[in-house]
Amino acid sequence: AVESYGGEEGVLPPLFPEEEAVVARAVDKRRREFTTVRACARRAMEKLGVPPQPVLPAERGAPVWPQGLAGSMTHCEGYCAAALVRATDLASLGIDAEPHGPLPDGVLTAVALPAEARRLRTLADQDAAVHWDRLLFSAKESVYKAWFPLTGKWLDFMEADIEMYAYPGTPHLGAFRAELLVPGPEVGGRRVAAFHGRWTVARGLVATAVTVPYV
Repeated sequence: AVESYGGEEGVLPPLFPEEEAVVARAVDKRRREFTTVRACARRAMEKLGVPPQPVLPAERGAPVWPQGLAGSMTHCEGYCAAALVRATDLASLGIDAEPHGPLPDGVLTAVALPAEARRLRTLADQDAAVHWDRLLFSAKESVYKAWFPLTGKWLDFMEADIEMYAYPGTPHLGAFRAELLVPGPEVGGRRVAAFHGRWTVARGLVATAVTVPYV
């Protein structure tokens, strides 16, 4: 992955003409996020030996990657990142970052299943320093970003049941399992029933990532 923290981007590289058209009327904040995250994506391409190419949004805003690549992008206040792999190495991946703070009132009930909410309360009792509600939201975003390229379909917040774990001795680092409550995509000749990911809390952010292997 290639990351950019607020204040580190300096003079941003120019967009491709096709990308420029997408943000021609965007406000400055949106334009800078759009440009910075694509600069991250092009640096990630270069790491894979792929010439820099435009990354245009397609249906539901999902990025269209160059042939032979799979990837994901994320941005929030002060942070942008892009992760790319060769499509022969992973079927899909999704990343998300959010500010490490509590969700606004009413959001948790809209995104969490009752079982998830109960588990969050248990996790909060174990480590109140982590905003587990925000972490759950980020994990669901990463799950969706990995899901959509494989299916072309919407995945509702209530259609994945996520259970999170902290690694022993490292309370701000862990993993999660997302059980799909609807038929999953077929990958490598098998039906995927669950996605697996990792999470971390650092530098005022929560970050999550999901990878979908072929086997």
